[in-house]
Amino acid sequence: MLDALLAEAKLRWGFDVMGGFAVVTAERFIGTPVEPSVALFVLPSAPMRFGAPLATHGALMPAQPLPGRHGPRGREPLDILRRLYPADHLVGRIGRADATTIGELAPADLASPLYLGPVAPVAAAASPWGMPWISNRLRAPDGCPWDREQTHETLRNHLLEEAYEVYDALAGGATPELAGELGDLLLQVVLHAQLAAEAGVFDMSDVWEAIATKIVRRHPHVFGETEARTAGDVNRQWERIKAGERAAAAAASSDETGIAKPKSALDGISRSLPALAASQEMQERAANLGYDWPSIDGVLDKVREEVGELVEAESAAHRAEELGDLLFVLVNVGRKTGIEVEGALRSANDKFRGRFGHVELSAAAKGVALRDLSFAQLDELWDAAKAAERAAKAVNAANAAKGEAPA
Repeated sequence: MLDALLAEAKLRWGFDVMGGFAVVTAERFIGTPVEPSVALFVLPSAPMRFGAPLATHGALMPAQPLPGRHGPRGREPLDILRRLYPADHLVGRIGRADATTIGELAPADLASPLYLGPVAPVAAAASPWGMPWISNRLRAPDGCPWDREQTHETLRNHLLEEAYEVYDALAGGATPELAGELGDLLLQVVLHAQLAAEAGVFDMSDVWEAIATKIVRRHPHVFGETEARTAGDVNRQWERIKAGERAAAAAASSDETGIAKPKSALDGISRSLPALAASQEMQERAANLGYDWPSIDGVLDKVREEVGELVEAESAAHRAEELGDLLFVLVNVGRKTGIEVEGALRSANDKFRGRFGHVELSAAAKGVALRDLSFAQLDELWDAAKAAERAAKAVNAANAAKGEAPA
């Protein structure tokens, strides 16, 4: 049957077997990693030879949607085809004189063999290889002048900006906007891999391999024989595995005397991280290795101690040092209570921004400038802003209880 399919596709649609091809049944299509830049043959769910059923060897288990392509639009073969291929892409119908397009394809068409020619990489938008191809094209001699000028160094700030935009979008949960922001962040990964490929160091395949092998290695309770019953067990196991990785890296980086350079459990924490986030990550790593207060009571006592030392500091440098110590201990309070301190401070910033804006509007309504008001007057406006905030929360809570949208 396959030889006949290939022969007809070659005769009618210029199929080139040397370009590679994939064959999948319609019922298995949702679970198959199809690459649209390669020719595809889709066979009926019950294999047919030009309308005659072939012998089967038992019932096949229903296919599961392919992870990464298993969202709300990935449950039916036609859904996947419409995601992977342009709407005007030609679909050849084996054994039939007429053809159709992806946009016109109907469920009944899956009852006969179909041929889909390869899609140009620039049009394979949903393919994992589409964006690397586009990045490579942009960097070509006749590509984009801006992209051709970029280096790892010039792209650094763009990476941070896109990461922060993803962070902000996460506040809204799973939204189409989040998908767009994640795409912007992924672009930065693709661009850096492209630059590295041009330098002959690594490419996107190495990036995927590096993270996949690391995650499998660090989850032996899932992919191996070990056992981890709680999240705490997983964290301790994670740190033990990472300690082994650091020891191996140290051995590999030993100097000419054969002495291994020691690696710290805190190695790998970026110095470019926001200070609160870096502090929390350091404390979590230390705690996973057993260096932690037995309870939060000791941490709170330490907060009181650091406040006292800050009050007693006699110089600007000493005050700055003690303030840093106090902030470090406050991060520990957040960690011990399960609070992400960077997010908590961002929420506090947002709260201040909203209340201060209310104060500005109130002052403007009175026809006065903030600088002309006393602290007591400003504090009164601040209290009014807090009262308005509480009232708005009460209204929204009442609306939520009724199933209505926030005011």
